[in-house]
Amino acid sequence: MQPSDSTKLLFREILLAGGMIVVLIAALYAHTGSMPPLVVVESSSMVHDSDGEVGSIDAGDLVLVHKSSFENIVTFAEATDPSNPYYGHEAHGMEGDVVIYKKNGETSTPIIHRAILRVVPHEAYAATSTANPCPTGGTYDAEWSIEGSKGACVLTWDVPGTNVVNQESINISFDGIDAGVYDCERYVHAGVEPHLVVHDWVPKHSGLLTLGDANKCSVDQGADAVNGSSGLRTLDGSVLGPVQESWLVGRAGGEIPWLGAVKLMVSGTGPGLDYVPGSSLMYLFACIGGILVFPMVADPLIRRIFSTSPDHIQAQQEKAFLIELGVAEEE
Repeated sequence: MQPSDSTKLLFREILLAGGMIVVLIAALYAHTGSMPPLVVVESSSMVHDSDGEVGSIDAGDLVLVHKSSFENIVTFAEATDPSNPYYGHEAHGMEGDVVIYKKNGETSTPIIHRAILRVVPHEAYAATSTANPCPTGGTYDAEWSIEGSKGACVLTWDVPGTNVVNQESINISFDGIDAGVYDCERYVHAGVEPHLVVHDWVPKHSGLLTLGDANKCSVDQGADAVNGSSGLRTLDGSVLGPVQESWLVGRAGGEIPWLGAVKLMVSGTGPGLDYVPGSSLMYLFACIGGILVFPMVADPLIRRIFSTSPDHIQAQQEKAFLIELGVAEEE
């Protein structure tokens, strides 16, 4: 083979590999409606087992990001309410959807946590355009629309999936009476309850209360919502408000376990492999080893299977017959 032929072959193989990647990304985009269609989980805030578990979200997993309207997100409160049409809805090991969102809409690394409840205005009036948008009181919500115009002053709140209706502040015990049971799995001391309790919370605006499954009831929105919560903070140090529609990246779909650890391994930023379970790394290296070994095992096996097929035997007989007749085999 001439050098030019080798170059053409290499170029063709590169094009083929690139084409396969493009087709894969396009297929994932068609399935999820989101770009990028996958995110790598960097932290352990969603783990259910410290040794890793397929079905829940571990550091090093790849998670599909499904584009979703805000109204279609099912919260833990709704999924644990027997009267709700979404009762029993589960995702990644617990009731309710897991969402990917940007903290207060900023451009830092998105958060992947569970939607616990949704706060929506019950009584509200249109905000004014002056420096004092709520002259007669209420909480200003820049994204809530009244008669098609954004900007509302909220006087009372509802929480779908619970008995909180038309309340100035939100009080819910996730104890199976007010709402579904949410076990905090933490030591009970200093007035911190064993189950999730939202106490005298006046939300900054409408949206979702969110929580990492492994964070023991320390909600992202901080101690104003749940006692003992450290909360998540933005780049300027602000504690998050409820997750609004404009912050939403998507809803977490299926997971591809372990493979995201490769990105974390070579990434120069972030926590790297600090939170990746040891079992995930073991399974990852086993997968890579299996991919490398498979062709060496499969090739002789396939050859042996083909050698016993009727077509192959017939071809060998025809070849032998042609050799006897002195007919040269085509090059």
